[in-house]
Amino acid sequence: MAKIFDADSTLQRLRNRYRLVIMNDDTYEEVVTFRLSRLSVYITLCTIFVVLVGLTVALLVFTPLRYYVPGYGSASDRREMITLKMQVDSLDQQMKYRDKYLENIQNVLKGNTTVTMDTTLLNIPKEEKSTD
Repeated sequence: MAKIFDADSTLQRLRNRYRLVIMNDDTYEEVVTFRLSRLSVYITLCTIFVVLVGLTVALLVFTPLRYYVPGYGSASDRREMITLKMQVDSLDQQMKYRDKYLENIQNVLKGNTTVTMDTTLLNIPKEEKSTD
């Protein structure tokens, strides 16, 4: 018959206490004794793993070691990329202005100009002649 998974028995197995004894091989003297459970060993190992990963990530992110990570690049490369991006944006804007200018010149040469006149009439009062 298949054994049914019992959460209580699994939790109980994780909480069972075990004794780890380190002995001197020559004198059979107990050097260190630990009382452990599977749960405490699991939690300790997970905590150590998380701390080591956190320290490694912090070391790579907050120190100059990040420049040795492939694909990250150096600080001078980063500054150069920013400068080049600004130049490309400026040149792109200048190209748009030049294209618009050339398009306007072509329209003038072809006679396709549509000049919009100011159609609002100004009411300028006439000067009154003074009778002195």
